[in-house]
Amino acid sequence: MEKKYPLIAGREKGPGPGRYGLPPTIGFMGHDFTKSTSPAYSFHGRMSDTMYCVDSSPGPQYRVDAKITRFGRDGTPAYSILGRSKEQKELFQTPGPGAYSPEKTPPCNLQRRPPSYTMGSRTHYRSVDPVPAPNKYCLPPLMGPQVPNKQASASYTMSGSYSAGGPSVDLAQTPGPCRYNSTDPSVYLPRQPAFSMLGRHSLPKDATKKPGPGTYNPEKVTVHKARAPAFSLGVRHSEFVTPLVVYVSD
Repeated sequence: MEKKYPLIAGREKGPGPGRYGLPPTIGFMGHDFTKSTSPAYSFHGRMSDTMYCVDSSPGPQYRVDAKITRFGRDGTPAYSILGRSKEQKELFQTPGPGAYSPEKTPPCNLQRRPPSYTMGSRTHYRSVDPVPAPNKYCLPPLMGPQVPNKQASASYTMSGSYSAGGPSVDLAQTPGPCRYNSTDPSVYLPRQPAFSMLGRHSLPKDATKKPGPGTYNPEKVTVHKARAPAFSLGVRHSEFVTPLVVYVSD
């Protein structure tokens, strides 16, 4: 049989404020009759102009010029900037100063003319002219012993090295300093202690192989047990249970 629990009054919750349909207190239509209402007004449409006058004057829409006074038009002069007027074609076109060429007129009354010059082309060199140009002459150098009219100092040259028999050649084939071997100081002096850097030692460990976590199969527990362990969530406590109140002073 199903166990019946006693009803808790706190579980019986009524509807919210939105579930109640009260008449509105705003406006005139459907207003709550228990509340007083204020007078309501409405905006009427615009009345026609034919109610008071059929032929109306246009009102202050006439534009009176500012230059018109009660004594007539203002007499101050007015100016405006107009466009450039087109030139009228003259019957006789008078030539300008640039149209005349007085230098082309022949001499009158046997007058003497001033000399005139023109820029001619460059003259060609004569191929039979034996005179050399200035850049053909060269002066003797002043460095070295080859100056004919100058006193020269002693000159020296650097000759090449001799392959054999020269002063810089060692005929005895004497070995150089690098050919001699130096003796270790520990042979004839007290020897100091010597140390060497060895490799890192490995930590001692067990050489046997252990299975990893993936080797185990805990889901196969039913091989040696009746069934796998099962867990459940506990009962939710009622929200209407009175909490335990403990005074700190006690």
